[in-house]
Amino acid sequence: MIRIYQRERAGRPLRTIWTLEETGAPYELTVMTREEGRGEEHRARHPLGRVPVLEDDEGFVIESAAHCLHLADLYPEAELIPPPGTHERALVYQWVVFAPAELEPPLFEAWTQADKDPERAAAAREKFFRATDAVLAALDGRDYLVGDRFTVADVMIGTSLLFTTRAGLADQLKPGLTEYLGRLGRREAFQRAMERTFS
Repeated sequence: MIRIYQRERAGRPLRTIWTLEETGAPYELTVMTREEGRGEEHRARHPLGRVPVLEDDEGFVIESAAHCLHLADLYPEAELIPPPGTHERALVYQWVVFAPAELEPPLFEAWTQADKDPERAAAAREKFFRATDAVLAALDGRDYLVGDRFTVADVMIGTSLLFTTRAGLADQLKPGLTEYLGRLGRREAFQRAMERTFS
């Protein structure tokens, strides 16, 4: 049995829970208060006291990108990742890494610096939207990023793009990305994950 540790209303666990909902596998969700997330018991699960944390029969795994890839491998029948050694598999790795490496840092910088340092925020926004252009080019009229079928690459990129709502930049996304997010949002597994993550 997989167990996920989440903190109240934290955003990043959405991608782990969404991937689990796509697999249809049973799992347990433990939602902690902010205080519990700072406690020693949780620090034994995650050295920095962050979420999400995945627990399987052999121990704990941190980092949501690692969760998505691990779960895709653990439940191959869900077809959330192409076979090992294929070019499409490499592309999934590429986009799973791209989300936290290229999309999220400038997005969060633009968000947190908007009032403190408007010039720095503007430069971060420009960098973020250059990265979103790379995503849009990869879609190139297709429904999904890799092999024109849903994979964990879409989970990672989609959830990163969803942070634009909190950052106040969602209305600046190009129509192709807005349509892409709409497709992802209509997935039943996504809707279940949203309910479990934020209820």
